[in-house]
Amino acid sequence: MFVFDKECEAEVLDNGVSRKVKGHINDLMVVELTWKKGQEGAVHTHPHRQCCYIIQGTFEASMNGEKKILKGGDCAYIEGDVPHGLLALEDGVMLDIFTPTREDFLKGDQS
Repeated sequence: MFVFDKECEAEVLDNGVSRKVKGHINDLMVVELTWKKGQEGAVHTHPHRQCCYIIQGTFEASMNGEKKILKGGDCAYIEGDVPHGLLALEDGVMLDIFTPTREDFLKGDQS
C-alpha cells in the first residue's frame, strides 16, 4: 500500500485538531494530527495500544496521571485502557500509531 498525502482527507475534530488517517490494515493504523497552541486532547481511554511520535512542536502529555513534556523526536507508548491526554504548548504535528486499527476513525472506508 502506498499513501499520498494529497489523497488523505483532513477531518477537523471538536477540539479543532486536524486529523488525517494516513493508512491502515487490520491490525495497524497511522494517523497524522496537526495542533495549534492551546488545543487539548482531553484525558480518555480506549482498548487500542498507541504510540505517539512528535514530529514538531511541544506538548504536555498526561498518562495515568503522570505529566511529561514531549518535543520533536520524542515518543510516548500507551497500553490499552490507560488514561491519557495531550495539551499543545505550541503549534505542532504528530503521528499516532494504533494497533489494532481504530475502526471509529473510519467513515465507511473499511479497506
